[in-house]
Amino acid sequence: MTTPVDILRRYWGYDSFRPLQEDIIQSLLSGKDTIGLLPTGGGKSITFQVPALIFEGLTIVVSPLISLMKDQVDNLFQRGIRAVYFHSGLTRRETKLALDRCRLDKVKLAYISPERLKQKTFIDEMRQWRVSAIVVDEAHCISQWGYDFRPSYLAISELRLLFPEAPMLALTASATPEVVADIADKLAMKSPQIFSKSFARDNISYIVRRDEHKEGRLLKVLANTCGSSIVYVRSRRRSRELAAAIRAEGISAEYYHAGLSPEEKADRQDKWKNGTIRVIVATNAFGMGIDKPDVRVVVHYDLPSSLEEYYQEAGRAGRDGLPSYAVLLVSKSDKALLTRRLGEAYPPKEYILRVYELLGNFLDIIVGGGYNKVYECDFNRFCSVFKLQPAVTRSALSILTRSGYIEYSDESLTMSRIMILVDKSEFYSLALDDATESVFQGILRIYPGLFADYVQISESRIALSLGVTELAVTSALVTLSRMHVIHYIPRRLTPYVYYPTSRELPRYLVIPRTVYEEQRARFEKRLEAIRRFAFSDDCCRSQIMLEYFGETDAAECGICDVCRDRLRREPSEEQRLQLIENIMRLVADAGEMKIESILSAYSTRRKIVTEILRQLADEGKLRIVGDCVLHIC
Repeated sequence: MTTPVDILRRYWGYDSFRPLQEDIIQSLLSGKDTIGLLPTGGGKSITFQVPALIFEGLTIVVSPLISLMKDQVDNLFQRGIRAVYFHSGLTRRETKLALDRCRLDKVKLAYISPERLKQKTFIDEMRQWRVSAIVVDEAHCISQWGYDFRPSYLAISELRLLFPEAPMLALTASATPEVVADIADKLAMKSPQIFSKSFARDNISYIVRRDEHKEGRLLKVLANTCGSSIVYVRSRRRSRELAAAIRAEGISAEYYHAGLSPEEKADRQDKWKNGTIRVIVATNAFGMGIDKPDVRVVVHYDLPSSLEEYYQEAGRAGRDGLPSYAVLLVSKSDKALLTRRLGEAYPPKEYILRVYELLGNFLDIIVGGGYNKVYECDFNRFCSVFKLQPAVTRSALSILTRSGYIEYSDESLTMSRIMILVDKSEFYSLALDDATESVFQGILRIYPGLFADYVQISESRIALSLGVTELAVTSALVTLSRMHVIHYIPRRLTPYVYYPTSRELPRYLVIPRTVYEEQRARFEKRLEAIRRFAFSDDCCRSQIMLEYFGETDAAECGICDVCRDRLRREPSEEQRLQLIENIMRLVADAGEMKIESILSAYSTRRKIVTEILRQLADEGKLRIVGDCVLHIC
């Protein structure tokens, strides 16, 4: 009988599992619903990929990111494991081929975006599958109490109805006890087994640095450390500006955000992974699915909105177990910024209703119309036309989505794809100009399989190969498509809006308390937790983090900035005795001293001196009257 370790050794080349991996695998194989909480870099994918190869049928994996799906399917393919993925960017032909493979038991894993589960035709196709297990990756996205709730995840409950006998595995790297309970409830889990690894990262030093000149402090941090680094920011413009500033200091750096083309993203990610670039300055578009073990420093230039978000991103440091740093830069204005974020995330209900009305006008939908229809939505133009604040408007659209009146999906990018429509025998009769002929021959040379299926292409790669401009390549592809030689689907970056109900007059809309008031209160609680982490100096940073995730008995880490400062300030026993002797002599010589005068004399150790004065008073060696200390003869 094949064991999980046999599978691990055969396909991954390892002889043993990481902590909790085998426990989760055995729970799933025994048919039990299971929740796995593994920190970032804890090897979540192994916990479902290994049992998928033992189960007779198919394992469904619900995953939120198209790029992550593709990476995992490509990696499985390289290991000789058959897998497919389904998302909104596939053509009908691509979808049909993948569906056929699932129906005929030709694959072991099927990665599905949650949006697909809302399509009745897709659900009907799934009824023909032989499903052995269901996996929900980034499971915290299903909880409205979590920091990254995605309404599309609620459709996963359809899978429980469709395959009631299949055990379900929910995986996440960060979730509070409240969120874990909500995950189990939303997925209708039956007495789930919960496996949780401590959220403690013993090799990461959490450091907070306060500075009104963050850029200068950032440059100092990078100059005084070594190894691969990530700098997280909250705006695309800042990512560009900081990358340029870092390069000006002689440190190799590049920026990364969601607006880059797939080719640019892949190129910068690869250069950073192989060490050509030391620092990547990125928005939160960078990170999920990135598995680089030797990241030594993760800097947050801007304050995150939750400890979950911070833990996920800071946790990309030190996956190899070696000492690493997570540095958070804060300034006085950041406290007020957190307060403003609450207003941005939950604008007044009147504003939300106004955005709903203006959106219908912008998309030219009549009242009573729009039901079950999808509309492309140029978000930037929408904000510009009606003079709306982008951040607040995006939040309003999110609240309307959670309320069930629309479904807004931000920039959805698909790569260009082509398929050849003519037979090889017709090539010689094609009347092509030299430029188009050159591009046609180029794609035949670079991309195999063009006759059988749609193949993803890169216009920039073709242009580089042929020594022409990307515009020339695109022009040739459009010409070939018009001649019906190929079918060319250009890449697109387009937000869209889906109306699950007909457009209503704003006065009939009701924003549920669970969506607005309760969520606002939880968001405020998350902001308060990150505020405490960033601005408190009296508690170990790691303890604050672990307490938030339900680990109330954690010991001090000893390596965060608070712990290090305390170790520097607190004297040894010998030093403490000497300090007591010095204080006693100081008061004896004066006979009477102001407490503040004594504290000023030991300004670097005010806290410990205060404790010593209390101790000496309790022991009857000194007497405290008002704000003075008296010597007792």
